[in-house]
Amino acid sequence: MEPQDNPMEIPAGSAGIDEDNLEMTAVLPEQKTERVLSERKLESILEACKWKDVARLRGLAESADGLLNDELRPILIGLSSESSDCSANSKEGDTDTECGWKSLPRHRDEDQVQLDVNRSFIYYPTDQTEAHINKCRSELSALIVEVLRRHPYLSYFQGYHDICQVFLLVLQPAWRARVVARLSVLRIRDFMLPSLRPTTAQLRLLPDILSKADPRLRKHIATIEPFYALAGTLTMYAHNIEAYRDIARLFDVFLAREPVFTIYVFAQIVINRRDEILVIDEPDMLQVMLSRVPPNMDLNTLITDAVGLFDRFPPHTLPYWRHISKYSSLKTARDVEKCAQQSLQDGQAYFEEQAKQVRWVELRERISMTVWRYRRPIRAFGVATAVAAVAFYLRRNPSAVHYVMSFFGATGRP
Repeated sequence: MEPQDNPMEIPAGSAGIDEDNLEMTAVLPEQKTERVLSERKLESILEACKWKDVARLRGLAESADGLLNDELRPILIGLSSESSDCSANSKEGDTDTECGWKSLPRHRDEDQVQLDVNRSFIYYPTDQTEAHINKCRSELSALIVEVLRRHPYLSYFQGYHDICQVFLLVLQPAWRARVVARLSVLRIRDFMLPSLRPTTAQLRLLPDILSKADPRLRKHIATIEPFYALAGTLTMYAHNIEAYRDIARLFDVFLAREPVFTIYVFAQIVINRRDEILVIDEPDMLQVMLSRVPPNMDLNTLITDAVGLFDRFPPHTLPYWRHISKYSSLKTARDVEKCAQQSLQDGQAYFEEQAKQVRWVELRERISMTVWRYRRPIRAFGVATAVAAVAFYLRRNPSAVHYVMSFFGATGRP
């Protein structure tokens, strides 16, 4: 797909509608109806874009076939239509010159980035030469490294390249780094923290949804940890969906809704397969079945059903929701329109606060484990009192945290 000169000024017919061929001689009634509906939807999309009506655009993104046009997607993530270039005049200061990022310090995860990029573009684009695929991989590597170097506090995760390759195919070059940066810092920030704890915390919401929607199904798989949903939710299903049109369609609705919606989509996928799941008793087989996202799903139906699931059991009604950090992107991006107004600096501030929370939780756990290990010598003092005393001391003396963390063998991501 060739990018437009201005991604927000969409010329008529740019959504795959060829105006020169609108008058056709032999058109079946259903084809004519479909074409008319597409034209009307395009008009609605252009009108919403003209007035920057994010709420209306969100509704159109959720409806059948999504936004129709690749160039409209940046507006869902908070980029305005005023300019399509990434110059030093960007109000968020997330770019300087086109290649200025290359002089920035190397990010610690760049070796892993290259390993993953070498395995990218397996399913799409199709019918391309090896030279073209290599060019795409080179551009993908540059895109990921640029975002990481500009935001060095982010930690790369395996599967991030799957997300980025979709944006690389969807967006013109001038928009890519800006969109991916905002996505990373404001919407999938939990996955890019130094610890995996916030990522696994999100998965704990899945059993809650299933318990409310289908208690029998939830009981049947109660012994299976929800890590089977990791690949799907972590990569916004870009790792699972093999058709470009399908993943672009899913990205429309994911950008239109709050980040937790990906969990509801996975819950709906599990519910849709309940008959297959209920006849399996072996834990290993259940794990395999649950982790597999079926090919050729009816995405419009899946999205509609997942929206219904969300409306019936919104996040704040789920028991585990109270354990999700208030700095998590699941909570800071609940209002999509407000999230679109957040800056990258806002996202970094949330990141730092959540990272601080995670460090304290992990430190307390390590202290508790160590105290338990040496419980006999300190039994008279009291285990709970010992833990509380150490935690109080560390809060009063933050400089001691790094020393204590190293003493207890604290580590970040594996």
